[in-house]
Amino acid sequence: MSRRPGRHDANRSRHAPGQSGAKDPASEWVFGTHAALAALSNPRREIRRIVASHQSAPAWREKVAARGLKLEETSPEAMTQLLGRDTVHQGIAVFAGPPAETSLEDMIDEAPRKDALLVVLDQVTDPHNVGAILRSAAAFGASGLIMQDRHAPPLNGTVAKAASGGADLVPVARVVNIARTLEELKQAGFTVIGLAGETDKPLKDLVPEGPVALVLGAEGPGLRRLVREQCDALARIDMAPAMESLNVSNAAAIALYELRRGKRLR
Repeated sequence: MSRRPGRHDANRSRHAPGQSGAKDPASEWVFGTHAALAALSNPRREIRRIVASHQSAPAWREKVAARGLKLEETSPEAMTQLLGRDTVHQGIAVFAGPPAETSLEDMIDEAPRKDALLVVLDQVTDPHNVGAILRSAAAFGASGLIMQDRHAPPLNGTVAKAASGGADLVPVARVVNIARTLEELKQAGFTVIGLAGETDKPLKDLVPEGPVALVLGAEGPGLRRLVREQCDALARIDMAPAMESLNVSNAAAIALYELRRGKRLR
């Protein structure tokens, strides 16, 4: 495997006109208490600007000073104008470069051998779902998340808000080919389990020893054929017959819990 540089150029989103960093299209507003705190606590994040409402500023001054940065204080109305009416900013916003991405090689090398748990997304395109999956991945101690170069959202402010800090806690690697990546993971000793509702094998009965890669497909199409063929096993989540499926982010949370619980019971 060859080392791949981080794809910071893929993370393009809106920025604040006329402000520091506006010439960098990869920079993004990260907003909300948990997402902003995670960004500030991530030494690999380049922080360009921090804005807080007058009411919220006292809680952030010490944290901002610890990074050697300046806190701008303004009114809630000005923040709404800056970020957009529909933005739930909770009085804090950080203008920052994207989270540093890693390579598949480094992710495998740095994963703890016995308890490693990786999440692989097969063309999950909704940024809210990706953010929620990152949040669950952080909550259940996943070692990293793998997405395709194409058919996957940038790690922008929408993802960061949904991730509630998980975007700065869980390493992310982008790859060209998911099926080929699963083959590499198996060669590295990972058991690859794909989540598929039509199989009759409950996930709770398939928790293996050693490192695991959990593969999740997009809502609707699910896992693609070549991706399915690379899985060591397909598993489902137990649920009432009246409900056919779950949102992919909900399914990810339950599956990660089942895998962690199963490993603890061994």
